[in-house]
Amino acid sequence: MSLIRTPFGFASSAAEVVSGVDLRGRRAVVTGASSGLGVETARGLATAGADVTLAVRDHAAGQTAAKDIASSTGNDAIHVAVLDLTDLRSIAAFSAGWSGPLDILVNNAGVMASPELYTEYGWELQFATNHLGHFALANSLHPALTAAGDARIVVVTSKAHMNSPVIFDDLNFAFRAYDPWLAYGQSKTANVLFAVEASRRWASDGITANAVMPGAIHTNLQRHSGGSGKVPPELIKTVEQGAATSTLVATSPLLEGIGGRYFADCNEAETVDRRRPGLGDVARFALDPANAERLWTVSDDLVAAASRRS
Repeated sequence: MSLIRTPFGFASSAAEVVSGVDLRGRRAVVTGASSGLGVETARGLATAGADVTLAVRDHAAGQTAAKDIASSTGNDAIHVAVLDLTDLRSIAAFSAGWSGPLDILVNNAGVMASPELYTEYGWELQFATNHLGHFALANSLHPALTAAGDARIVVVTSKAHMNSPVIFDDLNFAFRAYDPWLAYGQSKTANVLFAVEASRRWASDGITANAVMPGAIHTNLQRHSGGSGKVPPELIKTVEQGAATSTLVATSPLLEGIGGRYFADCNEAETVDRRRPGLGDVARFALDPANAERLWTVSDDLVAAASRRS
């Protein structure tokens, strides 16, 4: 299977990748869209004419972002809805408030290298926010995605997935000493595995899902880690460049019917068995279909059990 190549690359911006794309009549949801990559991804979709809902924890910050996007794109179909990915009640309320088809779901929100914290369900915060919350959201929106006929899910991951596979026997660090980067890595591997299994499981519904590595960008995501760390300056992107891969995967005709893959710098990444320099590869364990199916089953059980307690 050959890797997918596009005319775009490291320096491309979200505006460039949607040039010539017409999303009028299409509806999109972008999580974590009150700042950083989420805002620029939403702006890219709005530029192409999409009706975009910003799913955010802070409604006021979302309103500010929505006004900015509408002003810069001339697209007034920008909406704001409250969504807390650590709270299954909030996810259920968001989904219950949605009506009609959903063409694009961008699972963008996330936390990185946070202190050791747990949700009310006993889930480690990064795994809960980055994976389980988005898993629950996508499943609750599955009827809307199916109704679209050719919906796309974009899952924002990270090169940091190479820090850790999913440790099924200790997802919540009950036995291991908590390490913020191992926890983050596990959650980012889970993001990729979700895309693999969602594409397989929902293929008959016309739904595809792909994982994207946006690159190293200075955003609020680094608030617990002190910035982009040891990434060389020449590999740092602007937020407009960082949003390009998500926007491309959400919209490009070149990816029609393509799912279960990992993209970086607007192109499909090479699968590797050992970490290499640079930010553009994907670990084989993150694309493993058996791991993906197992994670789906485990996640489904965790969400179902927590929902019964909520």
